[in-house]
Amino acid sequence: MPGLATIVTSLRPRQRQKLAALCLLSGMGLLTSGCSLFSPTPMDRGSLIEPADYKQLQPGTSNRADVLDLLGSPTTKATFDDNTWIYISMVTVPTPVSFPDVIKQQVIVLNFDPAGTLQSMRELRLKDGKNVTMSSDTTPTPGTKINIMQEILGNVGRYNPMSGMMNQNGGSFGGATGPMGSNNGPGHGGTGNTLP
Repeated sequence: MPGLATIVTSLRPRQRQKLAALCLLSGMGLLTSGCSLFSPTPMDRGSLIEPADYKQLQPGTSNRADVLDLLGSPTTKATFDDNTWIYISMVTVPTPVSFPDVIKQQVIVLNFDPAGTLQSMRELRLKDGKNVTMSSDTTPTPGTKINIMQEILGNVGRYNPMSGMMNQNGGSFGGATGPMGSNNGPGHGGTGNTLP
């Protein structure tokens, strides 16, 4: 029985070209069909709220306990108002070398009165959101701008390898005082490291 190489070499040039084109198209088809295996899968994030549960809430009659039973704990509360509960859910798709793309978003905002009765409900979607861009500006910090000469000359006179080599009693435990002028820590023969 002849091998594949023998069959291919026995073909005429025109037949070889057709076979090569057929193999190339088949290979491209297999490659592109395999790409669907690697396509990103949508991921649910946050408090997934069912519309049936959300519609059971009635402003003026429902209270915090009813909301907790139906929707669970809120995703967050308003920064300065514990009477505003926010439930956030979204569907994202991973994006290579970037943040995930949000393809669906639902935000439910519930406002309670001080007694805990539900006063209002709002539902916000992805189209209601506003894109906030990061600012490329930097905030200057006073006192941190030094040039190379200040950096080099700033340490002149601050370091003396011979200072504090002997403590006041003539011992050699590394100096009379520790960091910040305290008399504790390593280099003092344990005088500052005792427990009360």
